[in-house]
Amino acid sequence: MTMTNNQFKELHITQFDRLNRLKVKNFLVSQGLEFDEGVQYTIAIFDDDNLIATGSMDENVLKCIAVAERYTGLALTNKIVSGLINEQYSRGFEHIFVYTKPDNERIFADLGFYKIMEVPKQVLLLENKANGVANFADRLSKDKVAGAKIAGLVMNCNPFTNGHQHLIEVASKANDAVHVFVVATDRSQFSFADRIKLVQLGTQAFDNVYIHEGGKYLISVATFPSYFLKDDKKVVTAHAELDVHIFAKYIAPALQINARYVGEENSCALTAKYNEIMAKILPTYNINTIEIPRLAKGAISISASHVRRLLKEEKFDQIKEIVPKTTYDYLVAQSSGRWDR
Repeated sequence: MTMTNNQFKELHITQFDRLNRLKVKNFLVSQGLEFDEGVQYTIAIFDDDNLIATGSMDENVLKCIAVAERYTGLALTNKIVSGLINEQYSRGFEHIFVYTKPDNERIFADLGFYKIMEVPKQVLLLENKANGVANFADRLSKDKVAGAKIAGLVMNCNPFTNGHQHLIEVASKANDAVHVFVVATDRSQFSFADRIKLVQLGTQAFDNVYIHEGGKYLISVATFPSYFLKDDKKVVTAHAELDVHIFAKYIAPALQINARYVGEENSCALTAKYNEIMAKILPTYNINTIEIPRLAKGAISISASHVRRLLKEEKFDQIKEIVPKTTYDYLVAQSSGRWDR
């Protein structure tokens, strides 16, 4: 039987269309994949009432793309990706990324995507800009600071705590320069604009510390797709390996970073695993991993999650003891609607 694109029905699904999202979810399961609940927009193609192909977007990331085996060879992937890119452009996203299985590299290369990094047999990251990551590194190199010992830190700071400040201070005392990258994805309780401002305010006393926007190449766990990796351990490993290799291959050389500082992790197994993978990979790029014990208040390790819990309970007296004054003032002002960047 000969089939063409013209005989199929195309449906555009928003995040509020629960019924059709459920159809997409069930279809992906039948393809050995999982649906990412965070996607905002989906294109689904039907043959009569049968869902045969789909793809979704999460801001500037393409996700959950699949075509039923019987319908391969009909350029349905091309049709879906083109439709999603047009929607992303209409929403102001021009720099677009896709995570997929390494076996799909040729498909996306033909659609105008360029390889950034691959974790063999697990995940491939591509973008729609030729030399995009190399150009990013080149721009970053303009912030290079002379010195024999240059440290790098990557933080979310949701919000910035005494623990973050302590880690930066330790790195500052041991190095000629410290480059701090604040994760730019707006998936945290506090906006990126507020988070980076608090880091800037909280590190003013350290004259060898430089604050950077994390940009699009420091991969947030919030946007890393796991729909094609069934095993949770594989998800953590693939995310960590991809992120660390990009940091080591592009970001660290641009700033001559030769040490990456992390906080010791005793309570979160996922973060501990991430630190373990980092400590294994970075030395292959001649970058040391330096793990610093977490700062504690009594028996409790200081963490942003603990601050958020106290904030929910409006325990500002306890918050005041574990965050810099600048963060405390921000939290108080924000709670009363008086915060001004």
